[in-house]
Amino acid sequence: MNDILGQQNASCGVGVADESKNTFMELKRKKGYRYVIFKIEEKKKEVVVDKTGGPAQDYQDFAESLPQKDCRYAVYDFDFVTTDKCRKSKILFIVSCSV
Repeated sequence: MNDILGQQNASCGVGVADESKNTFMELKRKKGYRYVIFKIEEKKKEVVVDKTGGPAQDYQDFAESLPQKDCRYAVYDFDFVTTDKCRKSKILFIVSCSV
């Protein structure tokens, strides 16, 4: 898999589509999505966007969007409140694989 800059990892030969990078950056910078689910497009040998969830969606929506019998990579923008009452957000990288 590629790093975020799009440099191909020689060990696996899979690239990352520009759309995937742009969608991730929109989640990260603009909070345009709650989550993005990616899959590997076998024919193109690249990571592509499979599904996105809008800012109003929650973790339950995300979990229901994952396929039952396949593997996916995802990022989820997790909002939370600290014990000091500060609102925070962390982007989680999630690998889902069920067969």
